[in-house]
Amino acid sequence: MRVMVQRVTSARVTVDGEIVGEISPNPQGLVALVGVTHTDTEVTAKTLADKLWRLRILDDERSAADLNAPILVISQFTLYADTTKGRRPSWSAAAPGPVAEPLVEVFVQALRALGATVATGRFGAHMHIELTNDGPVTLLLDA
Repeated sequence: MRVMVQRVTSARVTVDGEIVGEISPNPQGLVALVGVTHTDTEVTAKTLADKLWRLRILDDERSAADLNAPILVISQFTLYADTTKGRRPSWSAAAPGPVAEPLVEVFVQALRALGATVATGRFGAHMHIELTNDGPVTLLLDA
């Protein structure tokens, strides 16, 4: 599982012109783009959710847990693109939807169980994501 994390001051995701997920941090929050591979498990998802919740990347080296900062979670299979050969990415390392979707949901539910306010995109949909990256701060969490 890979999670691309961005510290943000605002973020929202729309599908067909409808806002399906939005966070209005005060003053900061996180956007988590989540990719799933074939070997990931519920344990992987829960471990990375805990890591994200406690990651000290907000102001004054505080975490989302410290500030109760909201998190927008969006599935992102392209985090597992293989671009080593040719000009067309291979997606073979990304788990198929029936495997990935439940694990993204486990990730979301684990964050909520930790106390996070979580908004989400819509799995498998063509989404438009608007965000204001703060810093900029962008990190890759890998399991």
